[in-house]
Parts: sequence; structure tokens; C-alpha cells
Amino acid sequence: MTAPLHLPLTAVPLDTALRPSAAAPLAEHPALALTTVTKRYRETLALDDVSFAVRPGELVALVGPSGAGKSTVFRCLTRLVAADAGHVDILGTRVDRLRGRALREVRRTIGLIFQQFNLIGRLSALDNVLAGRLGHVSTWRVATRLFPAEDRQIALAALDRVGLLDKAYQRADSLSGGQQQRVAIARVLAQQSRVVLADEPVSSLDPGSAANVIGVLRDIAREHRIGVLCALHQVDFARDYADRIVALRGGRLVLDAPAKEFDDAAFSRVYGGTAPADA
Repeated sequence: MTAPLHLPLTAVPLDTALRPSAAAPLAEHPALALTTVTKRYRETLALDDVSFAVRPGELVALVGPSGAGKSTVFRCLTRLVAADAGHVDILGTRVDRLRGRALREVRRTIGLIFQQFNLIGRLSALDNVLAGRLGHVSTWRVATRLFPAEDRQIALAALDRVGLLDKAYQRADSLSGGQQQRVAIARVLAQQSRVVLADEPVSSLDPGSAANVIGVLRDIAREHRIGVLCALHQVDFARDYADRIVALRGGRLVLDAPAKEFDDAAFSRVYGGTAPADA
């Protein structure tokens, strides 16, 4: 039987529940950084000498046409693939040098948000957010969904932060697309991620829901000193909500500038042609 919806949040105050662990690296390090990274897949040069960084508290939009190298950037950051040259840092740690448990520990600091939400529809919003605690609790608790009270409070606080506390015990598949994506954001908050990689998180949402989701991502980045790298196709959202825009074309970095400077000339440089009226 599920707990009543009025389960109090007072056991773990909101600011405490979502605070990073004491073992988190110091904030003077970039949240993430690529330094002269090159990656080739056989005859295809996916990334060519790419360097940029994302600071804690910053939302950076990663843009570029299909095949520009955005997905390869994400794979290098999570060490799903290894760079052929250069190096990748997460919170001051070079991930290309890590193996085994050390690599798993760094990956635990990275929250992932996907286009298709990756929620378990038959479970409640709360149970889906509790999945963000998997790296912090015993395996048997995960299997039985018997999480400690503190972890449940952390998850409820995360849902409260994204405006979905009243949906905590509702099945995820009964929520709207925008609400499901906010549950996914709450999950990375419950994970106490210090870095968030969002891969086209609003491409399947209507404009109003998309704006809400990107706004929440920007706000939690600033409030909780999380570095967010967000791959986007919607240039208008990138200009309106990101702090900076990093643009790739043909595997090369062609722009790294404040979002407000992404004008028609920049659009043409990245995509070719003329910017559409609503871009």
C-alpha cells in the first residue's frame, strides 16, 4: 500500500535534501570540460579537436545539424566511448583515466535526461524518482522498492521542486509529456547529480510544455550549482533559456558564445542558409 499523499517533507528540508554530498568536488572546477577531443569512427571523423567547458550553475545549449557530433560529445562525457585524442573532465577528474569503481563513482554524479523520458509507466512518479537513489542504497532495497524514509523525502522534495508533489503517487504513464519530463528532472535531482546531460529533452513536447521544462532545467542549474549541457534542435529555446550556446558542424566547434549573441549570422555559420522567422 502506498503512503498517504500528505507524507510530510519536514524530515529532510528541501534545501538539505537536494544538496550535493560532502564528498562532491569543489565548485571551482568546471562541471565538465572537453579539451582538444578527437574521435573517429572508422572513416568518419565525428569530433575534430573540440574544446569547451560548462561551469557549475550554467546551462549550455549544444546545437548543430544532424551528424554534427553532439551525440559523440555525450558518449565521450559518459565514457561510453573513449576519445582518440584529448581528454574529458568531470568535476575536475579525468574520466579517460578511470576504470571500474572509480569510473562508476564519477558516473553517479552525472544525471541523464532523454527525449523519451525513460520512465516506467506502471510505477508512480515517486517510484520513478526514487530510481535516482539507486547508486546510494543497497541492491535489495532497489529490488523490493523499500527505500529508507530519508530517500523517500529526498524524492518527494525533488518532485516538489519541479511542481509535481501532488502527482507523487500517480502512475507515470497517466501524466502528460511535459509532466513526465519534469519527473525525469526530479530523478536527476534525487540522484544529487552535479552534472546533467540532457539529450533533446523537449523535442517531443508542445511549445508550452517545452518552455516549462527548459525553464525548470535552467532554474535548477542556477539554484543547485549543477552544470547542464542540453542538446537542442530548437534554436529559439537555446537563445531564450541557455547561458551559452556551443555549436558543432561536421565534428568541429564553430561557436562558443553567450546565447544572446546567437544572431542570424551565427545561425548561418552553424546551419547554412537563413534563420527561419521563429528560430
